[in-house]
Amino acid sequence: MFTGIVTAIGTIASSEQRGDLRVRVAAPLDPERIAIGASIACSGVCLTAVARGGTKGDAWFDVDVSGETVSRTVPGMWEAGRRLNLEPSLRLGDELGGHIVTGHVDSVGEVRSFQKKGDSWLVAIRARAEMAPFIAPKGSITVDGVSLTVNDVRDQSDGTCDFALNLIPHTAEVTTLGGLGEGARVNLEIDVLARYLKRMQGLAATAR
Repeated sequence: MFTGIVTAIGTIASSEQRGDLRVRVAAPLDPERIAIGASIACSGVCLTAVARGGTKGDAWFDVDVSGETVSRTVPGMWEAGRRLNLEPSLRLGDELGGHIVTGHVDSVGEVRSFQKKGDSWLVAIRARAEMAPFIAPKGSITVDGVSLTVNDVRDQSDGTCDFALNLIPHTAEVTTLGGLGEGARVNLEIDVLARYLKRMQGLAATAR
């Protein structure tokens, strides 16, 4: 479990297709604090550290990325050179600074606009039709592993929706989101509470 508060930006150093995809991530972390078998969110994807090394501030860790994960995440995001938002799993007693995040990507969205507004950035993202019912104004959503608040939602005639977010300068600087632009693809995870509410509504409607 995670909170959507990014602690570091890593870079994919290598990507090797084996049975699954073996990915090595270089990151400014302390390898002694990366436990083998521990979960690390990589741009919103919960993965398991299977090897580690390096020195404090110049560490690396390996993860195995299944075909299912590759198919559900942004195309090309597991290639060498790609930057990833990193967050270790939540520990008992840690501050819940964002919202409850599982690290299970629900869909891929597309940035429709990326505009400067004051010192911040106003971002509009197009979500697929199956995601639209779960996105609400002032609700939470995870974009590439970052916990954000939805400002506005505009439903489209084809069932998709465009939702708006504000990126403050700090968020743009300490995550990969500051490098987004129109047409970029992003991993999306809906709020876990919205997921269960939708399920309960569906069951209630079926029982009538």
